[in-house]
Amino acid sequence: MTQVLPVILCGGSGIRLWPLSRSGFPKQFLVLSGDGSNQSLFQQAINRIHSVGNEDITLGKTLIVTNEEHRFLALDQLRELKNVSATLLLEPSGRNTAPALTLATLYAQELGGNLEDPILVVTSADQTVTDPAAFAKALAQSIAIAKEGAIAILGITPTTPETGYGYIKVQGANSDAGYVVERFVEKPNEPTAKQYLAEGGYFWNGGMFVLKASVWLAALKEYRPDILVATEKSWQAKSADASGDADFVRPAKELFHAIPSESIDYAVIEKCPGSKFPIKMVELDAGWNDLGAWDAVWQVGKQDEQGNVTSGDTLLTNTKNSLVHASTRLVSAVGVENLIIVETADAVLVADRKNSQDVKNIVGQLESQKREEKNLHRKVSRPWGWYDSVDEGERFKVKRIQVKPGASLSLQMHHHRAEHWIVVKGTAQITNGDQVLLLTENQSTYIPQGQTHRLANPGKTPLEIIEVQSGSYLGEDDIVRFEDTYGRS
Repeated sequence: MTQVLPVILCGGSGIRLWPLSRSGFPKQFLVLSGDGSNQSLFQQAINRIHSVGNEDITLGKTLIVTNEEHRFLALDQLRELKNVSATLLLEPSGRNTAPALTLATLYAQELGGNLEDPILVVTSADQTVTDPAAFAKALAQSIAIAKEGAIAILGITPTTPETGYGYIKVQGANSDAGYVVERFVEKPNEPTAKQYLAEGGYFWNGGMFVLKASVWLAALKEYRPDILVATEKSWQAKSADASGDADFVRPAKELFHAIPSESIDYAVIEKCPGSKFPIKMVELDAGWNDLGAWDAVWQVGKQDEQGNVTSGDTLLTNTKNSLVHASTRLVSAVGVENLIIVETADAVLVADRKNSQDVKNIVGQLESQKREEKNLHRKVSRPWGWYDSVDEGERFKVKRIQVKPGASLSLQMHHHRAEHWIVVKGTAQITNGDQVLLLTENQSTYIPQGQTHRLANPGKTPLEIIEVQSGSYLGEDDIVRFEDTYGRS
């Protein structure tokens, strides 16, 4: 019996898919592929790996390496999947993929028992494939290779002279043991990419690896012992807690910040060809795409007879080869071609498809101007539910707030604002200073500036309220938390 641990690297920001992808809700948690499953890229990644389980392959607990601030996004989406238990390894800051994989490997080693030295199947959370059966077949072959002690890497069959990916050069013929990897090459210019496609023997590097835990640690010790030592120090001082069926593990924050930032490829994989760490490539021809920009989303989307991909409330006439995404209102397009149009509640993007990579420049401008549209949508997910900032002006802000059944906000206080709460659906348990109130539909209360307060939903249906804030400063950072179910106090 082969013991396998899925490792999902879930730390990307997806800035080229703004305004849908933002730092507070990055692309891996979005539904983008148009495969009809209504699953996020993160959920698809987990399901793809779990599809390989059979009488010969036992899948252990899924390891999710993600940012601390995204833990409840990941947890909510995990709960929608059946028969998936997970441990979330929470990074206090991004240190690239080599430290992330090392965290997962150190955790795997601690499991012990039948899972001693398991095979790790490592993939990022922001990719999609159109042929799951072909993916499962390639993954099973990779696991068999890794079982013999080699590193297996999935190489994507190239379909175009792509300049946005690194390439894998292989030698010899394909076999059940995969291709022998000759070398890795950096992202080429267009003439070089065309040459690779014409010559053959070159594959896109999709960043998916299959290897034993012991092999990764040995190779990291050989090539980047500084990363290994620093990550081990942070891991040894870790803390842990749980939420429902999921475990949270946190490496020590200050020690983690000291870990060198490096990718799996640069730290280890690119050094392995011809070394004492054998590396093989398994060809993956499964309609893979990393959805790195809006043009890629258009490519994998369901196109109509005019080549358009639409989502939401859209009306098009005399429009061709365009992607039109509506989130909150009707979006129409007339007489245009090769455009990207993406609408959200607080931002609209219009771009030429061929320039969709340059959306990152807009995100850079948002960051330099310290604009909140870079980080958060108007509707913001929270572990207890969500809030939607409906309107705001000088000295006031109006929010619509939904609280999950049994959930509660933190016990908190604001220095600069007062709040009025009106219940529109469900039952609210409100702590207002020394008072504890139960309010139902059409009832309201007032929270004075400086008053300690808390909102909770004691019912079995979602609670919705309208919150009207007033005061001299209405920023989200004007919160002093005294108690919090979610560890934010």
